[in-house]
Amino acid sequence: MKTEKQKMLAGESYDGGDPELLNRWHKAKQLTQLYNAADTTDHKRLMLLLDELLGSHGEKVWITAPFFVDYGENIHLGENCEINCNCVFLDCNTITIGKNALIGPNVQIYAVGHPVKASDRFPISQTEDFAFCQSITAPVTIGDNVWIGGNSVILPGVSIGNNVTIGAGSVVTKSIPDNSLAVGNPCRVIRNL
Repeated sequence: MKTEKQKMLAGESYDGGDPELLNRWHKAKQLTQLYNAADTTDHKRLMLLLDELLGSHGEKVWITAPFFVDYGENIHLGENCEINCNCVFLDCNTITIGKNALIGPNVQIYAVGHPVKASDRFPISQTEDFAFCQSITAPVTIGDNVWIGGNSVILPGVSIGNNVTIGAGSVVTKSIPDNSLAVGNPCRVIRNL
């Protein structure tokens, strides 16, 4: 029988109030709070916090605080990856970012969403404090040498190929092929690079 975490990562219906998931969610909030408050010149401390927060990361990773996640452990960053300030990564499924990636400020990456029909949203699970809604997850994959412009939003299930530039303020609802410049809401390819 699958755990709720296994169901979540498989994109199946899962209980967001599951104790294992809640414990990791709270731990991720504690770790991001420590990371966001850390001295930016204390590289060793920042890397130790990222080691504990993220699923994996390559060498020479830079994340400018503040940075926000759901679980953290489902985020995988390649080497030489830079994430600017105020980014939100809702990693209820995997978020994988390749090497030499630039993620602009205020970028939001969602590996989770909710049913469009209101009656399908509540309740799936209730704790003493909160009724958890139905969630739908899908992984997000961003290739190597990608630049995501500031204030962009990447939706669940999107893959962005290698050598792609996403214009600032874009809402990426569908996958983008390699070697593309894509912009807009909804984001679309405007030329090959």
